[in-house]
Amino acid sequence: MGKVIALANQKGGVGKTTTTINLAASLAVAERKTLVIDFDPQANASSALGVDKSSVAAGGTIYHALIGQTRIEDIIKPTEMDCLFVAPATNDLAGAEIELVSAFAREAKLKAVVSEIKSRFDYILIDCPPSLGLLTVNALTAADSFLVPLQCEYFALEGLSQLLYTVSLIKQNLNPALEEEGIVLTMFDTRMNLSHEVVKEVRAHFGEKVFETIVPRNVRLSECSSFGKPILLYDIESKGCLAYLNLAKEVLARNQPKAEQLTRAVPPPFNKTNQMVI
Repeated sequence: MGKVIALANQKGGVGKTTTTINLAASLAVAERKTLVIDFDPQANASSALGVDKSSVAAGGTIYHALIGQTRIEDIIKPTEMDCLFVAPATNDLAGAEIELVSAFAREAKLKAVVSEIKSRFDYILIDCPPSLGLLTVNALTAADSFLVPLQCEYFALEGLSQLLYTVSLIKQNLNPALEEEGIVLTMFDTRMNLSHEVVKEVRAHFGEKVFETIVPRNVRLSECSSFGKPILLYDIESKGCLAYLNLAKEVLARNQPKAEQLTRAVPPPFNKTNQMVI
């Protein structure tokens, strides 16, 4: 049975979608069959994985699966990487919050959809919208754990407490088994004292819940999305790529039994000829 991880933060521009697609690609290069569910009406994760949104609208998106018009297995698309797949979205998804208001068990719609294909993947990553509305509640109800991308600035810290409060309500009422996968610090600028102070404060408060890997500010991470590729296929030698490979290694280590950790290593991203291994 695969593990479902919701990547959530109600603050926009913190690297949530970037983390979703590049963590997923890094898990895929480690030969874990991975699905990205684009659950943000902006549909940036779909574009960043090379999906033509105009072509998928007719064939169905996660919106159509959510409202019961089609099955999720019929909308899943392959990507350039063998082990990486995507359930795309379009801006139609914005209407789902309104349509689901009067629906029975509205908070569990995505959970029912995901249960159909959960056993077919090692990891399912849900890219949540930058809000704490019904879509994010659905994602957290469907998830086994949640991962918080946190930008290295103080405004991002202010929103974290509200997210954790929402998570506590979901655990009490909708998903008691929801666990905290961890917090990953993003957009770290080594030249700014503020970034270092935020890292220190977050680690002091949350301890081991914070991943060791810190994702730096990296122009190549911004560029790769516009080309419809994860950073692994765009610039494997960039600092951003190395950071997400290390993050994937940490995620795998946290989710593998200790005995398996000793015997199953993450395949290296390079071979002797400095070519990417997929």
